[in-house]
Amino acid sequence: MTADAGPARKGTSRYPEPVLGIAAQFLRGFAMGCADVVPGVSGATVALALGIYEPLVAAIRRFVAIGVAVARLDGRRAAREFRRAPWRFTLPLVAGIATAFLTLAHVIEAALDRYPVELAALFFGLVAGSIGVAWSRLRDRGGLDLALLLASAGASFLALGVRSGEVSDPAWWFVPLSGALAICAMILPGISGSFVLLMLGMYEYMLGALNNRDLPVVALFAVGVAAGLATFVPALEWMLKRWHDRVLAAMIGLMLGSLRVVWPWPQGTDSAALGAPVWGDVPAAGVLALGGALLVLGLARWSARAQLPAPARRVRPVAGR
Repeated sequence: MTADAGPARKGTSRYPEPVLGIAAQFLRGFAMGCADVVPGVSGATVALALGIYEPLVAAIRRFVAIGVAVARLDGRRAAREFRRAPWRFTLPLVAGIATAFLTLAHVIEAALDRYPVELAALFFGLVAGSIGVAWSRLRDRGGLDLALLLASAGASFLALGVRSGEVSDPAWWFVPLSGALAICAMILPGISGSFVLLMLGMYEYMLGALNNRDLPVVALFAVGVAAGLATFVPALEWMLKRWHDRVLAAMIGLMLGSLRVVWPWPQGTDSAALGAPVWGDVPAAGVLALGGALLVLGLARWSARAQLPAPARRVRPVAGR
C-alpha cells in the first residue's frame, strides 16, 4: 500500500514541480554557476542558501553509484541506479550552471579586472547573506554547534591565507591527491576547488596540463576526482543524516572563514591578503554588499516557495493488518 510522506520537514529533500519547478531549478543552477565563476567562491554556498544542498549531495551520491557500478562492469546495478537517478532535479540544475559559465565567464572576468572592489563587495554580501540563511536553518544552536562553527571558521580563515609556491614537477601521487582534495572542496560550501589547487601550488600545473592535452596527467587527476567523489560524498551524506546540525554548523564556519577570499581590499578577489578599507570606496562597496545580502535572502525565500514536498514514498504492509 502507499502512504503520504507527510509535510516535508526542515532539512529534508524536496523536489521541484514539473513546469515552473524546472524553470526554478534552472535558475538555482544559474545562480550556482555565477558563484563558481568567481575565484574562491563556491557554488555549494549558493546551494546551501537556496535549500537544495542536501538533495544535491544525495543526487551526486546516486551518480557516483552509477559510476562505481560501471567501473565494476555490473550492468544490472548500473541500470538500476540509472533509473533511480533524480534526473528531474539534476538536469535543469546542470543546464543552469553550464549556461552561467558559457554566458557570464568572460563578463565576470572582465568585471573583476575593471571593478575588483565593487564585485568583491557584492560577493562578500552574497556569502554573508548565505551565512545568515544557513544559520536560520540550524534547529539547535547549542554550545557544541557554536564551538564547531568557530573552530571551522578559524581553520578555514587561516588555511585560505596559505599560498604554496607553484609546483613545476610534482610527484605522480600528488596529482590524484590534488584532484581528490579539489573535488571535496567543491562539494563543501565556503571554498572552491580552484582555490584549493592554488593553495597546493597545483593550479598553474593542472591548467597547463589541460591546455597542452597532457592526457596522463589529466587521467591521474581524474582518478583522484573519482576517488574523492566515491569516498567523500557517501560519508558526507551519512554525516548529514546522522549529525545534521553539527555538520551544518561546521559548514557555516567554512563560509564565515571564506569571507577572507572576497574581502574587497586591497586587491579584491585576486588575493587572500587583507588590507584596510579605502574609505573612498566604502560607500559604494557597502551598498553593493548590502544589496548582495538582500538578494540572497530574497532568493532563499523564493526558492523555498518554488518547491513542493517530496513525493509519496512506498511503505511496506504491516503484518496483521
